[in-house]
Amino acid sequence: MVKPASKKIKIEKIDNLPARQVTYSKRRRGLLKKARELSVLCDCEFSVIIFSATGKLCESSSSSTKDVITRYESQTGDEGNLDQSSLDLQHDCIKLSNEIADKSRVLRQMNGEDLEGLNIDELQRLETKIEGSLNRVLQTKEENIIGEILALEAKGAELELANNQLRQEIRMLSNGNGVAFKSDISPAEEGLVSECDTYPSSCFSSGSSLDHVSGGDTLFLKLGLP
Repeated sequence: MVKPASKKIKIEKIDNLPARQVTYSKRRRGLLKKARELSVLCDCEFSVIIFSATGKLCESSSSSTKDVITRYESQTGDEGNLDQSSLDLQHDCIKLSNEIADKSRVLRQMNGEDLEGLNIDELQRLETKIEGSLNRVLQTKEENIIGEILALEAKGAELELANNQLRQEIRMLSNGNGVAFKSDISPAEEGLVSECDTYPSSCFSSGSSLDHVSGGDTLFLKLGLP
């Protein structure tokens, strides 16, 4: 004989109060029985806490309900902290990503790109910002150019001073030895020196025109390599 299939009960609130109390009592005992069997079969800990509709407490545990609750809190507390840290880190990453996207969009707009979504006021502010940046660039460029010019002028003054000192030292050495370099001889004196090279006897004759031109007693010689 085939046993007829049991009718499935629809899971919903039982409106009839006596029937609800009977169902609560039966199913509570069945739930606690299943929990104890699971603890024996699988060597696990359990704790069941039930409050009835009237607020009556019913509890059952494999060892101690407080110990199981303490163990549960220690497990879920660490996981909760980790979850909160992960959420904070994720929030920071999203915030940084948004800031990077905003800065990148501003840079593109400064380069004249991605301007389609801007209105007149935003375009005006962008134009003002670009003009300010351009003025700062031009000012910095001008300051750098002026600095380079001043440095070159100072370098030129140093070179000129060193050149003058070198000329003065050469003149002092020339006067001390009775010898003048060709660069210090006037054109008239240079002509007499050339004449002495050609006719040496004429340079040492009495009343020589060399003394007349030089107006002094110094004898000028032309130095040169053989």
